[in-house]
Amino acid sequence: MHEASSKSKTSAAHHAGRHRHSRFAKRRYSWHHFFCMSETNTSIAVIETDLGAMKLKFWPEIAPKTVENFLKLAGEGFYDGTAIHRIVKGFMIQGGDPLSKEDHPQVGTGGPGYKINAEFNDRPHVRGVISMARSQHPDSAGSQFFICLAEANFLDGQYTAFGELIEGDDILGAIGDTPTVPSGSGENSKPERRVGVTRIRTEKEAADTGS
Repeated sequence: MHEASSKSKTSAAHHAGRHRHSRFAKRRYSWHHFFCMSETNTSIAVIETDLGAMKLKFWPEIAPKTVENFLKLAGEGFYDGTAIHRIVKGFMIQGGDPLSKEDHPQVGTGGPGYKINAEFNDRPHVRGVISMARSQHPDSAGSQFFICLAEANFLDGQYTAFGELIEGDDILGAIGDTPTVPSGSGENSKPERRVGVTRIRTEKEAADTGS
């Protein structure tokens, strides 16, 4: 699943580059330090949307840096107020772009200001699996993610799958059924009505706040 570049919004279905090794990302974080520095960190998080909540269980044993980065951004409130900006029927829903906090003309190209290394693995892309969106370069993921609506095995080993839905499949389905209109690239994937992401919180945070 591609994160659109500023020059083009290439569909993931038309790109299949398999690259296993490349240079280190511009910024790094210590997986061990991140998961040990606070008991509030967990491998389970809840994505709260306008249509309801989806609970995800992550795979730090499979994609440690990716999980670390996602939880770091969530803990900083990076995703709060964003939206599910791309919905491809029967394929996936995509979010995590800070430009989606408003109806920015370049939505689909935003990120945290750095890239992370790919952690391609053998976990299959099936309904409910969360994976990192990226542009053509394998090490170009940042903050954007997608959740599969159905099996998408053509993505296996080419995008970093890092967790799965454990609650809220009905919410995933409701988001996936949101009517869409053509995006700027002509793809029929722009939600007709905004599907906001209120926030992403860890399960421990939810327990502490009683929410």
